[in-house]
Amino acid sequence: MKAFFQFIVQSILAFLAMVVTWLISFLAMEQTFFLSSLFALFGGGVVFIAVKEISHTRFVRRNGLTRREYKYIGKNLKEAKDKISRLQRALMSVRRIDQAKQNLEIIRTVKKIYMNTKKEPKRFYKAEGFYYDHLDSLVELTEKYAFLSSQPTKSKEIQDSLRDTRITLIGLKESVKKDLYIMLDDDVDTLHFEIDVAKNSINRMKKNDRRMFK
Repeated sequence: MKAFFQFIVQSILAFLAMVVTWLISFLAMEQTFFLSSLFALFGGGVVFIAVKEISHTRFVRRNGLTRREYKYIGKNLKEAKDKISRLQRALMSVRRIDQAKQNLEIIRTVKKIYMNTKKEPKRFYKAEGFYYDHLDSLVELTEKYAFLSSQPTKSKEIQDSLRDTRITLIGLKESVKKDLYIMLDDDVDTLHFEIDVAKNSINRMKKNDRRMFK
């Protein structure tokens, strides 16, 4: 939603720049209609790109990152998005009712980590274990599990592999949940601090009220 609003603002400013440029070129500089239109398109394009660049720079600085860091995180997020899509397809292809809840929990947790990082790129560094290890393992295991479980006939060896994979996936699910907890650790500490401050403020107000009514 924020990106869409930003695009609208960029488009409005670019359009205004086009109008102003055309009027100046056609009326003040007495250029032809065609040349004035070309200048207007060029001016609007420059303003659109400039506003986008300024917004991007402000976002990067607000998150305490360098352009190089942001580019690196963006590359990892793009790769993670593709992996999450593969993970979701594989999980959804497994139609075991007893695994539906677990699969849904995995998808929700993974997407939450991704969206938190996309919103605040600096959080990437608190979830490196997820992006470099756990997500890859989840995708690889889930795709293999989905493939084996889709076979019409299953030997004892395949059944044993499926059972072992289910157990491993349960462990990975817990690892991914820990990744999310680690990512949100600072937020929890901040919340606890704010709660303590609020409690102290309430206690002081109560003490002042008691003194007033004595």
